[in-house]
Amino acid sequence: MTRARTPGIFVTGTDTGVGKTLVSRALIAAFRKVGLKVGVMKPIETGVGEDGPLDAIAMRDAAGATDPLETICPQQFALPAAPNVAARAENREVDLASIDAAYQRIARGRDLMVVEGAGGLLVPIRGDWTMAELARDLALPLLIVARASLGTINHTALTLEVAASKKLPVLGVVISHAEGPLSAADASNLLALKEILGDRLIGEIPPLGPGEATPLDAIDIDALTRRLLTDPGAE
Repeated sequence: MTRARTPGIFVTGTDTGVGKTLVSRALIAAFRKVGLKVGVMKPIETGVGEDGPLDAIAMRDAAGATDPLETICPQQFALPAAPNVAARAENREVDLASIDAAYQRIARGRDLMVVEGAGGLLVPIRGDWTMAELARDLALPLLIVARASLGTINHTALTLEVAASKKLPVLGVVISHAEGPLSAADASNLLALKEILGDRLIGEIPPLGPGEATPLDAIDIDALTRRLLTDPGAE
C-alpha cells in the first residue's frame, strides 16, 4: 500500500499514565490554532468500557474530527492491560492491517497527523511487535512524554536508549506533571533530568486543576515544527 505522505508525530510515554493524552490534546489545539488540519489516531486502546475508548474520544474532540471512532481507534479491548494480553483475553489478535488502513484514510486530506501510542515503546502488541515497531511502520518520529516525579530520570533515559537502538527519530521530550505538584525532593530530581535533556526538552505541562486547559505555550510548537519538517521520519 502506498502510504499517505503526511507529516506526523507519534506520542509515546516513559510509562502508562504519564499524560500522553493531555500532551496529544495540547499539540492538537496548538496546531489547529495556526490553521492546520489535524488528523488524530489512538490505534490501540485497552481498558475500554461502555463509555467507549476515552483517550480516542478526547483526541477526536480536541481535533473537531468527524472520522468514525472505529477509524480513529480501530483496535479496542476491554481488559486494562498490554494490547497482546487484552486481545488474548478476548481470543483475538491485534489487527495490524486495520491500523494501517485506518491511518491511510485519516491522513489523506490532513496537514498533520497526531498518533498516540499505548504505554511505552516496548509495550507488546502482537508477537515480537511492540509500540516501537508500530511507530516505525507508520514512519512517524517520536515525541516522548515523561513524568515529573521520582523515577523519571531512569525511565526517560531508557526510552531514549530504546528509540536510538531501534533508529526511531525523537523530536523531543515533554515533561508532564500529571500526578500533581512535586515534593522538594522530586523537584530537585526533575532539575537533574532537565540538565540531562538539554535542548531535547521541548515542553512542560504544569499541574492542572479539574477542567483546567493546558497553556498553549506549554510546548514549544515552533521548535517542534522545525524539527518535524527537517526530520526524515516525517516524510
